[in-house]
Amino acid sequence: MRGTVAVIGGANLDIVARSGRPVQIATSNPGRTVATPGGVGRNVAENLARLGAPVSLVAVIGRDDAGRRVLRQTAAAGVDVEHVTRVDSPTGTYTAVLGDDGELVVAIADMAATEAMDVARLPMSLLESAELLVLDGNLPLPVIEHVLVHVGTPVLLDPVSAPKAGRLSGLLDGRHQLHTITPDRHELAALTGEPTGTCAQIAYAARTLLDRGVRRVWVRQGACGSTLITGVDTVHIPAIAAVPVDVTGAGDAMLAAYVQALLTGRGDEDAARDGAAAAYLTITSPHTVRPDLSTCAVERIRREHPAPPVQREVPSPRRKDVI
Repeated sequence: MRGTVAVIGGANLDIVARSGRPVQIATSNPGRTVATPGGVGRNVAENLARLGAPVSLVAVIGRDDAGRRVLRQTAAAGVDVEHVTRVDSPTGTYTAVLGDDGELVVAIADMAATEAMDVARLPMSLLESAELLVLDGNLPLPVIEHVLVHVGTPVLLDPVSAPKAGRLSGLLDGRHQLHTITPDRHELAALTGEPTGTCAQIAYAARTLLDRGVRRVWVRQGACGSTLITGVDTVHIPAIAAVPVDVTGAGDAMLAAYVQALLTGRGDEDAARDGAAAAYLTITSPHTVRPDLSTCAVERIRREHPAPPVQREVPSPRRKDVI
């Protein structure tokens, strides 16, 4: 159905612990812990619903208290959860430790339930009728490959982490088209096998993906912003300066706002700037998915923080000796 989004990915319980002082490794640190519904796919879906997009979540959760909580709160946010499957495995968990500055120190993802997703659980009629699909890199590779091969709907893929991105590299072989992939520089290195330590290296590595069936590579660079690489040009989008409260979920909000803007017919660069505004709103909130996130809030942040002059590059030949 035109204007709708289907998100396939992880739905789990997020456990976020924030230290009350600079983290000391290998010892106990005082702080606070909060548990909320999470999962990359689920977070993207909730953000989309709060931004006003009709969105369905395809995921697997356990038949346990955590699963019931995740399902109930996701539905209450406006996400269609008809295609969320219940299994006997425990609902997945994502446990993150943040420093006293709100930055991620380390995280552990237990995604056993999501790993139970298989091709038979995919609602093909929903996927084929959606305008856009968002895939979470936590999914088993056969599920991602099946969608790329058998569904004609444009696909946006979040690699999730460097280890998960390394698994995806073999799928990006030019046989399958991707609308957008959204790695950070570590994930980009895992996807391509190229160094990504400098801006020039990031641009080179991203452009190698254009030769492998990816139409847009949107590289997330944290406080440095992001870089959108297409076959036309390379545009750097600065982050909006913020004092972070909690960085968890910022990338999920970025992707959701980008997708929402694309659904309304906006251009890639404009959509990415909405993503930067949504990330700002998220990291300045204690919530993984900000309850008051809306298109009006995104527009307000963009008015309050107007975009600086565009930093744009014309693509150059993909030769290592020019880097």
